[in-house]
Amino acid sequence: MKTPNRKILTFGAHPDDIEFGCAPVLLAERVRGAELTLVVCSQGEAGTRGTPEIRRQEAEAAAELMEARLRFLDLDGDARLARTPENARVLAAVIREEKPDVVLAPTPTENQHPDHTALGAMARDAARLARYGGLADLRDQAPHVIDQLFFYSVTNNDPFPAASAFRYDVSEQRDLWRRVMECHASQLGGNRRYIELQETRARLLGLESGCEAAVQLYANDPLQVSSLEPFLSARIF
Repeated sequence: MKTPNRKILTFGAHPDDIEFGCAPVLLAERVRGAELTLVVCSQGEAGTRGTPEIRRQEAEAAAELMEARLRFLDLDGDARLARTPENARVLAAVIREEKPDVVLAPTPTENQHPDHTALGAMARDAARLARYGGLADLRDQAPHVIDQLFFYSVTNNDPFPAASAFRYDVSEQRDLWRRVMECHASQLGGNRRYIELQETRARLLGLESGCEAAVQLYANDPLQVSSLEPFLSARIF
């Protein structure tokens, strides 16, 4: 069932994080009528491959395939993202401007790219700050309260608390997801088998859950439901 005008705002630290981490979920939600906005907080300046110009073009091509709006933020660049009150207020201002129903961000766990950790934590801070009406820096924008914050994993085997995890069936999005990931050609080739890694990861989660492919998300807060009927177990063995 479509939910017209439902807005989903997704933060990524680098130009390919969203595409590799949660693009099939966004593609499925777009089919259901959601409006997608992608906010990338660097241009991959510190990456081993691809110039910032190339990586920006790749992100633009991927966003076009996803039928999503794309925004870039300047938070001091790749490998320089820091969890500061100032940066959190920048993200909160974006939330107030975009007025999303749902926000997605990288998991804020340690032992991964430090930009992912910092951005996930700042997005959590920003979702809270966005609803406070007395912040002097944001008084020119009306407060906004989101429905839910979800985290996605960019790094395989992310140790985020399993109790908050749920799996999203993305079986029907696999072909388009591959095309979206292929947009980031500068990050592929050689031993960088990122697409195969993400597809294998999704296939394993799907096999464990009784579908063809799945992406695991993590809820920042408890989910409120009115019925247990639509819930399926992610364990079939």
